[in-house]
Amino acid sequence: MLTRRSLSVLALAALLSPAAALGQSPNGANRSAQDSQDIIKIVSSLPRTGSANAQTTSMVNGIKMAIAEVGGAIGSRKIVYEDWDDASPQRGNWDPAIEAQNADKAIGDPTVLAYIGTYNSGAAKISMPKLNAAGIVMVSPANTAPGLTKEGFGEANEPAVYRPSGRINYFRVVPTDDVQGAVAADFAKELGKKKVFVLNDREVYGKGVATIFEKRAREIGLEVVGVDGIDPKASNYKSLVTKMKQAGADVVYFGGTTQTNAGQLAKDIVAGGLRATLIVPDGCYEKAFIEAAGNRALEGRVYITFGGVDPEKLEGKGKEFYENYMKAYGDKPEGYAVYGYEAAKVVIAAMQRLYEAGTPITRATVLEEVGRTKDFSGALGTWSFDANGDTTNRTFSVNTVKDGEFTTVKVVN
Repeated sequence: MLTRRSLSVLALAALLSPAAALGQSPNGANRSAQDSQDIIKIVSSLPRTGSANAQTTSMVNGIKMAIAEVGGAIGSRKIVYEDWDDASPQRGNWDPAIEAQNADKAIGDPTVLAYIGTYNSGAAKISMPKLNAAGIVMVSPANTAPGLTKEGFGEANEPAVYRPSGRINYFRVVPTDDVQGAVAADFAKELGKKKVFVLNDREVYGKGVATIFEKRAREIGLEVVGVDGIDPKASNYKSLVTKMKQAGADVVYFGGTTQTNAGQLAKDIVAGGLRATLIVPDGCYEKAFIEAAGNRALEGRVYITFGGVDPEKLEGKGKEFYENYMKAYGDKPEGYAVYGYEAAKVVIAAMQRLYEAGTPITRATVLEEVGRTKDFSGALGTWSFDANGDTTNRTFSVNTVKDGEFTTVKVVN
């Protein structure tokens, strides 16, 4: 698979409903300055190789839609979008070396004004300080590890280590795991569970959300009968299932993703006769998880938390997004497609505001304007970026699997 794809956004626009007419700058005197370059480049860095491909393809489709909706241009400057892969065939998942290369490539291309990514929180740790030093805005549609933006959740030097310039350049449109982990623990309690076994995939995202789940579980009186990290490359988890059975676990929480073997874990829990409910986070909210585990291992046995709601249940502009996506691509979007769309919309809206004000559109001005995003009316509702660069949207859903599809059990606001 190629690591870089170029898109003719104007061609995509023809596939979608007619885009709104482009506005004209009220300050014509400044147009020559802000249109001095012909290209505005937006890039994304997501795992396009491996089992995350279906999810990230849906996200990329959302980004393309956002660009097409403005006719693929800001003023007379064409928006060029490039879809970069941060995964490798060897890992089948995001690769630190490739993510570093992508960040360096963006920095070295003066036409790149915005970086949409990453998908994995661990990957963000690689590119965040690089892009921060270069003054390039970074908007993540999927990172949920709270330590990337807030103190007290990760390493002692987080998040300052990601901000060598002293300013904030990283923003995200998805709510974080300090909410998600607690939602999952509270739901386990609602189910009447008593004894929990907490697992993680030993990666930044998985360890982080599992730790938050464990902390909340203890706070609300659940007995934590075991905590363990798994090998994501293991062929099976039979001995671990035996260990969990002996501990008397009636619920298993796995902090991890489809790519770190959640499907195999689910299958082995059933095959090993462990009659426990499995709860997993949003890293498993994708068709690939259902395909990896199989319906038998999931139906009536698993719950998945997700920072939002099922795409079919989106309202207002979210419903418009869903309908336009179906029209353009002929398939239901994955859960994170709307977050790819919203991330791109935020960046484009900032650029449009600059254009309309007659302000040059540069890395510095785009970064500053994205940071000013307040009461943004988008597909995810009305929300703002807070002082940390996090969204004020805190909606989560708890979902299960029925007839091979995700179905929502409850929504937590």
